[in-house]
Amino acid sequence: MRDVQRVLRLSPDTTRNLIKAGFVKPSRGTRREYRFSFQDLIVLRTARALIDAKIPAQRIRRSLESLRRELPDSVPLSGLSISAVGEQVVVRDGDTQRQVDSGQYLLDLEVSIENGVLRVVEHREAPPAPPAASAPSADWFTRALTLENSDPEAALTAWGHAVDEDAANAAAWTNWGRLLHEQGRTQQAAEVYRRALTQVGPDPLLLYNQGVLLEDLGDAAAALAAYQSAIAEDPDLADCHYNLARLYESLGQAQHAIRHLGQYRRLVSGDLR
Repeated sequence: MRDVQRVLRLSPDTTRNLIKAGFVKPSRGTRREYRFSFQDLIVLRTARALIDAKIPAQRIRRSLESLRRELPDSVPLSGLSISAVGEQVVVRDGDTQRQVDSGQYLLDLEVSIENGVLRVVEHREAPPAPPAASAPSADWFTRALTLENSDPEAALTAWGHAVDEDAANAAAWTNWGRLLHEQGRTQQAAEVYRRALTQVGPDPLLLYNQGVLLEDLGDAAAALAAYQSAIAEDPDLADCHYNLARLYESLGQAQHAIRHLGQYRRLVSGDLR
């Protein structure tokens, strides 16, 4: 969740509100972490764009509620274009566009007068070009996210390109290591985390993911150290407190386990369970 918030520049409250309202429906991982789908990312990115366009928060909420009610589950959100026109939220579906609040259909027209002649031009968007081989890190990041479910090997390559372009991109390093870990390539994942912490410094999500990997490798002491370093950087990293509680319990250190479990429950008390 923090990874998504950092990449899309969304506040924790905004993300949680979108989840509670049902616009975004992430699953839960084995360690209670949120796992966002590509459609979730599209909705969150749309919310970010509407916020940037200075659309009032209540109008964003109403518009997304209306949009979600209209869409059957089978309609992919990736097939929609959502934008702001003044203070109205407009959705484009195929060749048509409409105001979300009123349902009124709109024409995407530009009107001008040239040499005394009225000209009306209908805008049609050209298909986006795929990222070139020398794409900037933001394009490699987006490509990697898109490919993770369909082509993990290509996604791994894209993550590598993203960190080559921007060695300070902690989110790209984190996702690269996580995907390697999920693919069972634990030694490669360990090396990615080692390099990442050298390049980025003590990033809490990197340290947390490193702790997960070390725990799976059976190195409880090193995992504890990584988790403790993560919460030293970010005391509100709820999933890290949960993992510490579980790990301390397995080591027979009940007092530490209870303390971190209490912290975890406090941090997620306003979250979806």
